[in-house]
Amino acid sequence: MPASDKALERKREILCSIPGLGPIAAALILTFLPEIGTLDRKQAGSLAGLVPHSRESGQWKGKSFISGGRKPLRDALYMPAVVAMRFNPDLKAKYTQLREAGKPAKVAIVALMRKLLETANALVKADCNWVPKPA
Repeated sequence: MPASDKALERKREILCSIPGLGPIAAALILTFLPEIGTLDRKQAGSLAGLVPHSRESGQWKGKSFISGGRKPLRDALYMPAVVAMRFNPDLKAKYTQLREAGKPAKVAIVALMRKLLETANALVKADCNWVPKPA
């Protein structure tokens, strides 16, 4: 087995260790974001198009929207974020915190998508599997 295949298999193993990310989502992330593990957290979110962009001009302030980036990657992260919202204790707490702060459900899910991608990027960079926090 070539070294590149072993490295790719290790990345897939790390991604699949995160609750909410299955083999299909891991394959999609590796396909649409082959740079995973070499980026900082802001770059990863920006490449996926999960960073909010403000619409402001002078004193006028509009809503912030996510845009740009790699749309297929953003689409691939939606369902894993919904699953992680229920089964990943860290992301479940984050979602609950955002909803209690008055954020709409879609905004909270997009925040989870970004957090999921940032976590995946950090774990691949550190070359370690996801470990749940002790209670």
